[in-house]
Amino acid sequence: MPSRLANLWDAGKARTLSEPERLLYRSNLLGSDLRITNFGGGNTSAKVMQRDPLSGLEVEVLWVKGSGGDLGSMKLDGFATLYMSKLEQLKQLYRGPEHEDEMVGYLPHCTFNLNPRAASIDTPLHAYVPYKHVDHMHPDAVIAIAATSRSRHLTAEVFGGKIGWLPWQRPGFDLGLKIGAFAKEHPEAQGVVLAGHGLFTWADTAEDCYAVTLRVIQLAADHLASRESAVAFGGTRTEALPRETREAVAQAIMPVLRGKIMEKEPKVGHFDDSAEVLQFVCSRDLAPLAALGTSCPDHFLRTKIRPLVLDLDPDRGVEKLLASLDGKLEAYRNDYARYYQRCKRPDSPTMRDPNPVIYLVPGVGMLSYAKDKATARIAGEFYVNAINVMRGASSVDRYVSLPEQEAFDIEYWLLEEAKLQRMPKPRSLAGRIAFITGGAGGIGRAAALRLLAEGACVTLADVDAGSLQQAVSDLARTHGKDVVHGVVMNVVDEASVVAAFGDAVRRFGGLDIVVSNAGIASAAAVEETTLDLWRKNIDVLATGYFLVARTGYRVLKEQGRGGSIVFVGSKNALAASAGASAYCTAKAAEIHLARCLALEGAPLGIRVNVVNPDAVIRGSRIWSGSWREERAAANKIDTGDIEEFYRKRSLLQRSVFPEDVAEAIYFFASEASGKSTGNILNVDAGNAVAFTR
Repeated sequence: MPSRLANLWDAGKARTLSEPERLLYRSNLLGSDLRITNFGGGNTSAKVMQRDPLSGLEVEVLWVKGSGGDLGSMKLDGFATLYMSKLEQLKQLYRGPEHEDEMVGYLPHCTFNLNPRAASIDTPLHAYVPYKHVDHMHPDAVIAIAATSRSRHLTAEVFGGKIGWLPWQRPGFDLGLKIGAFAKEHPEAQGVVLAGHGLFTWADTAEDCYAVTLRVIQLAADHLASRESAVAFGGTRTEALPRETREAVAQAIMPVLRGKIMEKEPKVGHFDDSAEVLQFVCSRDLAPLAALGTSCPDHFLRTKIRPLVLDLDPDRGVEKLLASLDGKLEAYRNDYARYYQRCKRPDSPTMRDPNPVIYLVPGVGMLSYAKDKATARIAGEFYVNAINVMRGASSVDRYVSLPEQEAFDIEYWLLEEAKLQRMPKPRSLAGRIAFITGGAGGIGRAAALRLLAEGACVTLADVDAGSLQQAVSDLARTHGKDVVHGVVMNVVDEASVVAAFGDAVRRFGGLDIVVSNAGIASAAAVEETTLDLWRKNIDVLATGYFLVARTGYRVLKEQGRGGSIVFVGSKNALAASAGASAYCTAKAAEIHLARCLALEGAPLGIRVNVVNPDAVIRGSRIWSGSWREERAAANKIDTGDIEEFYRKRSLLQRSVFPEDVAEAIYFFASEASGKSTGNILNVDAGNAVAFTR
């Protein structure tokens, strides 16, 4: 039995807050629990008396969650503010349901105090309710009742007349008028269920509104729980595979699938094998329920009209599934094109990417793909919401999805299209996935920062678990947890390398960029070079680069979309240094390995290039060890003079920093070097002995 919703309202804290701050407090509380509303979904409002900056008079202002944002994490600047008097005047301009969209254009004219936050399409749904505080949530428990064939009857049965019911209608001005009229005509009501959509509740104080919202959702959850059978979705048809097997299957599918759905733009994947997902994908009712699609508009907009079910034959393994992908995807695309043709309006936008967003694999779990990691993850979370809704609805009645034409009109809503057109141009590595070895060191971290800044998802691999954890934490604070991943890996251990790449593939769904950067440095005269020292250099700098490149190359080949492999070499790969034969030899091997890979990878679109830095001292773990002392001794200088010595040694008399090397790595990782392979780029401030010939 799931835990009950807890009333977390702190009356003492609330008394210290202004009315807008209490609205924010309530919003954050509601948005922090996914049982109440999904990420980015729902909205809240308060009607507040404030001083008009022009007239100096007290006027009523609607504070309502603006377009975009998330209730759980939003700040005060996430609310739009509008004059209630002007919102009331809009009623005189409304020309009927066929002119819904033009009303959105009037909302900016109602803005209070020059607030730049854009008002959302849901603003009228709050404005015309005759109560000070309104919540609109998308709780799975309520939507389960709203998405049944007997939705109206069940609403009355569950809530005993305290909550009303309205039939499905696309959000907009007309629906706002209807909700307002219902609230006025039914003063005993505390809210209304919108069929197939969600819940509206209201009260005259922020605390009461919050309490009503919790109480209604809990009533719905209790009703469903009392009727849920131990056998959900018609019972089990396919047994869930062991976790390790599920992960192995997902790892095998994801890069191949990703390669087949990237015609229009790069995509990032997400894998979910949670208990809720496994119960659904392993059930007898999977196929018919998946074909129905979702109900709530928020779910539908992020998960597409319906998912694609992929069949896994336990006896023949994943090979049969992979062989069936082309046919399955083609059938889905054709079906989507027919749906578009059936439903399109004269002014509908051009058909968008016809590939699925959600992929369901019996016995394994759910895959989701979108333009970036956060969108893919959230799409998966929304489909879990849809699964919860289907389970709850099926326990009390028959689940009903959104009508096809209504679904299309939301997906291809001109207002949504305008929003998409206003989106900024994608960054150069948006949707790309990178794997960086030596990720916790100076060059590795700098490379990660550079690639992240251009929109890539990055896995950092390093043998030093502590430093790796710190690097991942630091980068996640700047760029978010979705796009940064860490995995402990030893480049000389084949199993460790294979496992690390597998982990990264499951995390992001594929691979585009491999940066082989892990390294060591040592110095010793030839006659003093032990076999162990020789082997250590060869193991890390040659064999390690081979294992990383081979494993990454295999993934890129399976994916079938080309890619970029970048080796971080050294000046010593081109120019010999006395007293460092093991290091120089191993680094030279890297360059020749890269050239061989460039030859083999070219027909597949896999580019392989080398960045050769020199004397990158700041932030380098290599230079913080014995290498500093060894090079100082070899050059007959003090260790404190190392950086200045190398600066003066360069032709340009400039120091080389990790960020400089990262810029070269980015160049080879991006399409800026799309016609370059087998090349070497020195980042050494000029060193004549290392000039390439």
